Amino acid sequence: MRLQKYLAMCGVASRRASEKLITDGFVTVNGNVVTELGIKISAKDVVLVNGKKTELEKNKFYIMINKPEGYICAVSDDRGRPCVVDLVEGVNARLYPVGRLDYDTSGLLLLTNDGDFMQKLTHPSYEIWKTYEAVVKGVPTENDSAKFQSGIMLDDGIAQPGVLTIIGYKGNNAIVEVMIKEGRNRQVRRMMQAVGHPVISLKRVRMAALELGNLKPGAWRMLKQEDFNDLFIEN
Repeated sequence: MRLQKYLAMCGVASRRASEKLITDGFVTVNGNVVTELGIKISAKDVVLVNGKKTELEKNKFYIMINKPEGYICAVSDDRGRPCVVDLVEGVNARLYPVGRLDYDTSGLLLLTNDGDFMQKLTHPSYEIWKTYEAVVKGVPTENDSAKFQSGIMLDDGIAQPGVLTIIGYKGNNAIVEVMIKEGRNRQVRRMMQAVGHPVISLKRVRMAALELGNLKPGAWRMLKQEDFNDLFIEN
């Protein structure tokens, strides 16, 4: 199979991220650095990523966690910050976050060692709705909601149409529900900033029809079959 697919199936990263690892020179096959995409490997080949041997995971794990604020979506951090995978104990597998949540954002996050599953959920063609609840400064207007629906211009291009709904109030500030399909860096925060209502706190509560529910911050559970149905993915 192609090297990038093999890395994804090993749970190293999504297929797209695996391609970048290859082109950046972090992957060796039988002792030789490989930087070209498309190379095919067999079970006899020895593949290393950053000097560590990769092997196909025999058991696949799919986990939903309520990420607390103050954790990064990574398996390690050179600045010593806590990583979300550190919260999962008792699972003998190399887990990777599916997508990401900002350091100061909490809520629903998926972890897995299944690269194909990760690819399905993170590929741009798989337009999954992600729902957030936020406390924002002030109270958005109907005009602000209309801007979300038409697409807001950000510094990295116009965002796809989203949905902004007021669901409550906290003093002089609003509690809003934000639904988007993209996953750009700090996207919800930047969109709310663009309409003049900066985010005070932010939490992801749903992906497609999969809901965080009453899972406490830092707690996690294995996905059930009905969870895959809610994500519209077969398993």
